[in-house]
Amino acid sequence: MTERPALTPVNLITGFLGSGKTTLLQRLLRDPALADTAVLINEFGEVGLDHHLLERVDETMVLLQSGCLCCTIRGELSSAIKDLHSRREVGRIPFFRRLVIESTGLADPFPILSTVHADPVLKHHFRLGNVIATVDAVNGGVQLARQQENAKQVAVADRLVITKTDLADEAAVEMLIPRIRQLNPLAPLWRVPHDPLDAEGLLSHEEFELAGRSERAQHWFATALMGQWRLNRYSHASGDVEQVRSPRASGKGGAYGPEINCHADSIHAFALVFEKPLDWTVFGIWLTMLLNRHGPRILRVKGILNVTGSPAPVAVHGVQHLVHPPVHMASWPDEDRRSRIVFIVDGLDRAIIERSLSAFLHTNGCDWKQP
Repeated sequence: MTERPALTPVNLITGFLGSGKTTLLQRLLRDPALADTAVLINEFGEVGLDHHLLERVDETMVLLQSGCLCCTIRGELSSAIKDLHSRREVGRIPFFRRLVIESTGLADPFPILSTVHADPVLKHHFRLGNVIATVDAVNGGVQLARQQENAKQVAVADRLVITKTDLADEAAVEMLIPRIRQLNPLAPLWRVPHDPLDAEGLLSHEEFELAGRSERAQHWFATALMGQWRLNRYSHASGDVEQVRSPRASGKGGAYGPEINCHADSIHAFALVFEKPLDWTVFGIWLTMLLNRHGPRILRVKGILNVTGSPAPVAVHGVQHLVHPPVHMASWPDEDRRSRIVFIVDGLDRAIIERSLSAFLHTNGCDWKQP
């Protein structure tokens, strides 16, 4: 048996909405080298789906669903990791030698990293490992220009993975790479699906080092560490870290000052739930038309659908104007057979989407109902 590591490495998979983080993680978890890996997934929205899309749900997988990690209490992340550690130590869950965190696409990675790096309890049991950032070859240029979170995700990465290169023009990929290199000139870069990927190459046991990173990245990390220091000081004084909330989580000023770079109020998530099976042709046409009409304001759409005539669920994914081919999953992840589809939008009213869907399904003789 391999000797236990003195400190368990924590790898972060980051990247903007729809850039392929869950797909990459699913691919890596098939590698036998990651059989003893715990997974922590953060989702932005009221219904969590990514842990189901991984098609691996066990005691070493945890879902954080109260919102983006950089905008909610940092204590939630800390508590989840400590709980995994405690259950591992007493044998309540299988032993794991690595923890992988998949962050929501809206997350600033630096508060996440600073929590693991500076939490007074975690740093005695865990250490930061490699950070992997996924970049969407189709939408990455626009996202890097408009979303500061995306720039931070790329800047902090030890490994860069450009996804969807089979869907993008080669010229667009070649234009994207210099923009990435302005933020991160040194990290090894893969293009998928063309380049071979292996878990050892991406999630090696190298330690996270700030030296050699851009001045901008070092400044962002220092700012996040200051926020973590304030949190640690407050939680030590109050004795209850769970009371420490960010302005976005509580609607008020934070106990240790305002969080850095919370998302615009126009960005929000919601879920639509369907009680009855859906006609895939009708639904697919509607979704394609919706993204064609409102693509720039639909940052992400993903769902698990109960499709008429299919014994297993169908997973759907879309990013702005792009709809990916549906994926037929091996089986249902749980007893819930309802269709669930999550939208993350910027400045788009939920009622617009609901009215559009209701009218389209009714016109085409379909029945749908929300619980």
